[in-house]
Amino acid sequence: MMHYAAYGLAGLLAAAIIFLGTQYVARPWLMTASFGLPRPANDAVTASWLRLKGVRDIGSGLAVFALMIWASPAVVGLILIVLASVPLGDMSVILAANGSKASAFGIHGVTAVVMLLVGVPLALGAV
Repeated sequence: MMHYAAYGLAGLLAAAIIFLGTQYVARPWLMTASFGLPRPANDAVTASWLRLKGVRDIGSGLAVFALMIWASPAVVGLILIVLASVPLGDMSVILAANGSKASAFGIHGVTAVVMLLVGVPLALGAV
């Protein structure tokens, strides 16, 4: 039964990552408000860079879903552990740039912790 709960949480994480990615593609300026860094220049080039972040988020979420369908729970857990490096990296960049500590820890840090809390038990076969 715990396996289904962990898989459900993995699916929610994947869906959330895809949702956020689509928002970066569709509305990059709106998404930058809560990221934790000062807002970038409002021009077409910057919007393209922000959309690249969205495309990568969508790809990451789809990778989790694909592994949920075609791989073992241990592999799903492993990819969640690996992908936790993304919000940890975001948190580190924000803190190094003296950005919003609330966003760094409250959004990116919490996301990484949740990914690890779901991924580690799956990877170890503990659920």
